[in-house]
Amino acid sequence: MDELFALAEDQDGLFTSKEARSLGIQDSVLVRLRQRGRLERMSRGVYRIAHYPAERLAQYREAVLWARASNGPERIALSHETALLLYGISDVNPPRVNLTVPASARMRRVHPKWIELHRANLATEDIQLNEGMPVTTVERSILDVLATTRRSDFARQAIADALRKRLLSPSQAGALRKRLNRSASATTVSTNAGKVKANESSAS
Repeated sequence: MDELFALAEDQDGLFTSKEARSLGIQDSVLVRLRQRGRLERMSRGVYRIAHYPAERLAQYREAVLWARASNGPERIALSHETALLLYGISDVNPPRVNLTVPASARMRRVHPKWIELHRANLATEDIQLNEGMPVTTVERSILDVLATTRRSDFARQAIADALRKRLLSPSQAGALRKRLNRSASATTVSTNAGKVKANESSAS
C-alpha cells in the first residue's frame, strides 16, 4: 500500500493497473486489496485508494487515466466545454467530461457514460498541462466548442474571459473573433439560401 500511495498521491488517489504493474504489483494483488476494502475500482483499469480525500478534479483525472489504461493512447486531452470549465472561462457546465483521443485510437467499446469522447489528431502545440492534466489550449478549446455546438455566445464569452484573465493575448483574441464572425456569416448565408429554396419550392 505504501507503494500505491506514493503512486497515487499526485493523481488524487487514483492510479491505473498498468502503473501498478510497472512497480511489480500484479492485477491479482489489486483484486485482493479491493476485496479487503483497501482499493476501489473506479472504471476498467483504474483504481482509487479507499477513503482518499475527495478532490474537485478527481473525475477529470479519472477520465485521463481511463483513456490511458490498458495501453491506451498517450496523446489525449480534456477538451471542448470541459477545457473551458477548467480554464474558468464562459459559463459552460457540461453534463459529461469531454475527452479528445486520436482519430485512429482503438478504445474499448464500452466506456463510462459520464465521458463524451471526441476524435481528432491533436498536435503537440494543441495540448498544455493544467493542474497536471493534459488539456487542449484555450484557442483550440474555443474553436472546438464552436464547431460542435455552434454556440457563438459561449465562444464570445470565453474569448472575453480569457482575455481578461490573460490566457489570450489581444492578437489571439482578435484572430479568434475574426474566425467567429466568419463562421457566423457563413451560417447566415447558408440559412438564407435554405429559406430561398424553400420559398421557391412553395411557389412552384
